[in-house]
Amino acid sequence: MAEKRQLAVYSRRLREARETYDISQRKLGIKVGLDEFVASTRINRYEKGVHQPNLQTQQRLANALDLPLAYFYAEDDELAKLISDFKPKGKRER
Repeated sequence: MAEKRQLAVYSRRLREARETYDISQRKLGIKVGLDEFVASTRINRYEKGVHQPNLQTQQRLANALDLPLAYFYAEDDELAKLISDFKPKGKRER
């Protein structure tokens, strides 16, 4: 049950992030290295919760959308917002 809930949260956050970033499913898929002929279908299935990408693909999606991977698993919307606003400090700022 918890696994299904995590998949639903991930799927929703991925769709929301992609729409906020204003990029099509196809362009996002290509940007993260998916074959251009299946990119749209794969991202669509991730967003619908039919499939979940492996960890490496999840990280590439997070990077492409300029978000920490943790954002995609935050069940609470306020926490997701805090995570999305967080930008790690560069080496010089530490």
